[in-house]
Amino acid sequence: MSDKTIYAIYDDDYVLLESAKHLVGKGIHIRDVFSPFPIHGLDPVIGLARTRIAMTAFIYGMCGVAIALTGMWYFMIYDWPLNVGGKPNFSLIDNIPSFVPITFEFGVLCAGHGMALTYFLRNWTLPGFKGRNPYPRTTDDRFVMEIHAEDSKLSAEEIVAFIDETCVLEIDEK
Repeated sequence: MSDKTIYAIYDDDYVLLESAKHLVGKGIHIRDVFSPFPIHGLDPVIGLARTRIAMTAFIYGMCGVAIALTGMWYFMIYDWPLNVGGKPNFSLIDNIPSFVPITFEFGVLCAGHGMALTYFLRNWTLPGFKGRNPYPRTTDDRFVMEIHAEDSKLSAEEIVAFIDETCVLEIDEK
């Protein structure tokens, strides 16, 4: 077993996907893939589990809805009730239809901002954090597969030989 990390660099997402299928079929475990955009269909090939991030978006959205309804109840009914056009604000239930647009928009606002913050924290990409990108051009036009030799039952030389069977541009070993 070797502790080498092998980076296979590609210039096309479809070629990387087909190469990943080929390598996984040979028993090679792909640790991670770096790309400038998501590659559809790659997650099941390299064995990534389905993400739970949609649940956090729902939670952030529901927090926004709760904050919006609480704020509107406090401002419009409890603290400063107004009689607008002969329609007094006496209860939240009577005024829910007029609160729906603001409630929806505030829920979307909180979900969007919460998801952005969660993304930055989860990927360690906040300002001041050191990013983990082995090949800087993956933010531009390159796709990189990261393979750790100790994850597979093959030697690093055998893994490199299997990678050479694909349409790889460059192989980098560290």
